[in-house]
Amino acid sequence: MQPAPERGEATVDVKFTELPSALIACKVPQSLFNDGGVKAGFESLFRSFDPAVQFQYFKSFRRARISFSDAPAAAEARLRLHKTDFHGKEMRLYFAQSVHIGSPRLMPPKPDKQFLISPPASPPVGWEQSNDAMPVINYDLLCAISKLGPGEQYELQMATPTTPSVVVHVCEDERSGNASAPDDGSAPDDSDPDDQPRPLRPRIVQTRRPDFGNNQ
Repeated sequence: MQPAPERGEATVDVKFTELPSALIACKVPQSLFNDGGVKAGFESLFRSFDPAVQFQYFKSFRRARISFSDAPAAAEARLRLHKTDFHGKEMRLYFAQSVHIGSPRLMPPKPDKQFLISPPASPPVGWEQSNDAMPVINYDLLCAISKLGPGEQYELQMATPTTPSVVVHVCEDERSGNASAPDDGSAPDDSDPDDQPRPLRPRIVQTRRPDFGNNQ
């Protein structure tokens, strides 16, 4: 039992005729397409079964189509001439199955995935804009870092035999590197702060990678 077609979908009625009225001659000699005498002898074989027979030659495929006026004539010609010798070649005849298409034209497929075209012609039915998810904030990490003082460190991930540890180092305050001016009663320095040398930032010590050779 075939499923019923969807509503709005075009259907094409395709039927195969039970008794074809045409034959396909295969493995014909190459001279059939170039020599007029060979072609006349070939056509005379089939005109004995139907005087109104028509021929179509396909040189690239070395085939010929013989169309009869009715199916019984095609069946009789195939019965008598199949696998017979023609100019040194065994001629083989096969029925040409004819196809009847109910609709004069084929309908294009439904544009189910047309929205994949960039830019899309129109969004599909039921499509809605998705909202971005809220960012994940690790409040425990922020709280632990906020409690650290200058020069302290916080280990995020412990080291394993195959991976190094992840440690957060808190830089020292830039103002801690400034030397305090001596209290000798002298006037304060009124020079431009931009002209004074800036203190060097403390160097962050990189975490050493584990030595895999010693663990073996």
